Amino acid sequence: MTSDEDEPPETPAANESSSVEGEDSGADVGDERGTITKLPSANRSEALRIIEARLFAAVEPVRQQSLAELLPDNSDLTALLEELRGLYAGRGVNLVAVGDAWMFRTADDLAYVMQRYAREERRLSKAALETLAIIAYHQPVTRAEIEEVRGVATSKGTLDALMELGWVRPRGRRRAPGRPVTYGTTAAFLAHFSLESLSDLPGMAELKGAGLLSANLPPDFEVPEPRAVADLMPDELPLEDEPPDDPVVADLFEDDDDERDERDADAPGLPGASGASGETGDGTPSSKSDG
Repeated sequence: MTSDEDEPPETPAANESSSVEGEDSGADVGDERGTITKLPSANRSEALRIIEARLFAAVEPVRQQSLAELLPDNSDLTALLEELRGLYAGRGVNLVAVGDAWMFRTADDLAYVMQRYAREERRLSKAALETLAIIAYHQPVTRAEIEEVRGVATSKGTLDALMELGWVRPRGRRRAPGRPVTYGTTAAFLAHFSLESLSDLPGMAELKGAGLLSANLPPDFEVPEPRAVADLMPDELPLEDEPPDDPVVADLFEDDDDERDERDADAPGLPGASGASGETGDGTPSSKSDG
C-alpha cells in the first residue's frame, strides 16, 4: 500500500515557468474555451518581419507613415525600427533613417568593396554645386534669392539639372509680387549624401576644418542653420494656386520666371543673358566664369 508521502508533489512553480517560457517564445496559447490567441511577443516578431520585408523591397526610402499603415494601430513603430536598426548594426547592410523615412544601405566600412560596381555619375558644374548648397542651407528659397547669395544670375538649366537628379523640388510660391517658386531639397538628396536629416549638414567649424571657408571671414559672417520644413511656411502658397481675379492685383503676378528668362535672352548686355552668366543651358560651366 502506497502512502501519500510517496506521491510526487505538484510543482506549480514549474508550470508557471513553462507558461512564461511559452509567452517568451511567442507561441500560440489556448484558453479554457479552446480559443487560440497570439501572444504579444509573436505579434512583435511579425511586425518586425513586415517592416523588414517592406524596406527590403523598396527602391527608395520608405516614410514612417507608410510603414505604420502596415501594422496594427497599437504598434510602437519607433521602437520597432530602433530594434531592427540594432539587429542590422553589424551586418553588411544597415538600416538608416533618411529624414522621416527609412532604408537599407550598404555599411559605410564596406564602401571600398562596392566601388567596382558603382556607376560613374555626371559631375555637377560649379554653378550647380553652389545652387544646391544655397538651397540646402537656405530653404525654402527662390531663384532670385539664390542669385542674391551667389552674386550672379542663375540659369534655369541649373535648377532643371538638380530637379532631374531628384535632389531639389519646387515647394510652393512666395507670397510676393510675381509669386516666385520656392525650392527645397528632397529625401533623395539626404540619401545620396548619407544624411539622416538636414541638421547633419556641416556647420562653420566643419567647413573651416575642411578648408571650404576662409579663415579671414567678416565678424558678422554666419552659416545659416538648415531647416527641415515639410509643410509650407506662412509666406508660401501652394504651387497650384491661381492668380487672383482682380486685374489690378493680377498684374503683380505676371512677372514669372519664364518671362524673366525671355527678357534676359533678348538683352545680351545684361548679366543674366545667355553666354554672360558663365553657364550653358544645361547647367555646365561655359568658357566664361560666372563667379
